[in-house]
Amino acid sequence: MKLTVWTYEGPPHVGAMRVATGMKDLHYVLHAPQGDTYADLLFTMIERRNHRPPVTYTTFQARDLGSDTAELFKDAAQDAYERFKPSAMIVGASCTAELIQDDPGGLAARLGLPCPVLPLELPSYSKKENWGASETFYRLVRGLAGPHAPAAGEPRPERAPGPPRCNILGPTALGFRHRDDVKEITGLLGKLGVEVSVVGPMGSTPLDLTRLGEADFNVVLYPEIAEEAARWLEKAFGQPRTKTIPIGVGATQDFVREVAEIIGADPGPALQDDDLRLPWWSKSIDSNYLTGKRVFVFGDATHAVAAARVAVEEMGFELVGLGAYNREFARNVREAAERYGVEPLITDDYLEVEAAIEAARPEMVLGTQMERHICKRLGVACAVISAPVHVEDFPARYAPVMGFEGANVLFDTWVHPLVMGLEEHLLGMFREDFEFSDEAGPSHLGAHAPPRVQDAPEPAEEIAPKPANDGPVWNDEAMAELKKIPFFVRGKARRNTESFAAEHGAEVITVETLYDAKAHFGR
Repeated sequence: MKLTVWTYEGPPHVGAMRVATGMKDLHYVLHAPQGDTYADLLFTMIERRNHRPPVTYTTFQARDLGSDTAELFKDAAQDAYERFKPSAMIVGASCTAELIQDDPGGLAARLGLPCPVLPLELPSYSKKENWGASETFYRLVRGLAGPHAPAAGEPRPERAPGPPRCNILGPTALGFRHRDDVKEITGLLGKLGVEVSVVGPMGSTPLDLTRLGEADFNVVLYPEIAEEAARWLEKAFGQPRTKTIPIGVGATQDFVREVAEIIGADPGPALQDDDLRLPWWSKSIDSNYLTGKRVFVFGDATHAVAAARVAVEEMGFELVGLGAYNREFARNVREAAERYGVEPLITDDYLEVEAAIEAARPEMVLGTQMERHICKRLGVACAVISAPVHVEDFPARYAPVMGFEGANVLFDTWVHPLVMGLEEHLLGMFREDFEFSDEAGPSHLGAHAPPRVQDAPEPAEEIAPKPANDGPVWNDEAMAELKKIPFFVRGKARRNTESFAAEHGAEVITVETLYDAKAHFGR
């Protein structure tokens, strides 16, 4: 364990809270000391929820450690049931309370509460948030749907005639665009004639989870949360599960074909979408300058792998880095990295990610809230594609990232941090003009604009990354000449020149070095 300023995932009990907060009529009793109740803020402030998470804390204090903390837990559990009257409860301990080993599950069982009480064993010092959410959902599914599963060797009961039905599994509170993804994919399934039976955990009740086995198949939107539960449902009820994550045009089309194959339907109607704009817009004249942009991708494995495919195959970017912070899905990331010819980065240390971004010198990063902060310091464009996220990534508007409308949203989200080609070229041409120079104040203030602070950071394209391994440095005259090169080839010219100088043992890059490198690579 080590002290860190940022973390990609919280402890596993936060994952359990994400499941409980997304559901209805479920209550979570958490054995936790005073101070571990901070998790409420994640939901009420970041996600802007209009009610508190359904969690009761024991909130024991230091002076309680010399007495019976087990009694505090039993009192809290009894009071929580009498106050909220939930259909089911889950009980567990926070990372700190885990150390005193009070066994919340055993204590709750002895209370004899008149509702199902499911114990959670979430090892805080070896597992993290996504695993905690996955384990919680799995325990809920197995505990509530399990009693309705056919016995081993018995056939599945015949269901009433009607259209094919599915469950959508995986969305939780604090998930990246989960609310809108569910709406988009529900509409897409409707075009195939599929009815959605249960969406869980987000939006479901414990009673809904008892009906999971009635569906024909399961749609797994977020494997980090739902794959374990879906595997159990497949074994217990014989329900197939989808394996394609519908992010991007190609993946959405693959998802439609996969569902159509499961239900024996024609995928044609669902593949036609008149509102899909990404393919045309990404080929339009204003977007041609995107081709070859160097992009670094990092996030949870599901979103990172999907974003890499969209970036390379649908946007024409050059992938220079791919990684994820959740090691449980590292294999998926490594396979994708091999496919695109980059080195995979599997780490939950944001300093390693920052170092990798600096070394790769991308022109854009697709990442999490952490990478957004890193990119602000480095002066690199960034778009968020994955949790952990901040309040701005829970928009009031409809903004899915899955399905065909999600592809449109991805195009807008990824293009907007980049200055459009013509605009960038004109800014470069007129940079020395008194109205457009870096020393000029905000243009909308006109003559009344205050002058800019002289030590303000330079624009992103002028921030000079330190050469790796003490490589050659640029003198002022050479750097000024480099800035005259059009922006869309400037990065390549810089890399070629530094490579040429290193090969020839030059410690300082001069104007002559720049033109010698140009002649060398122009042969």
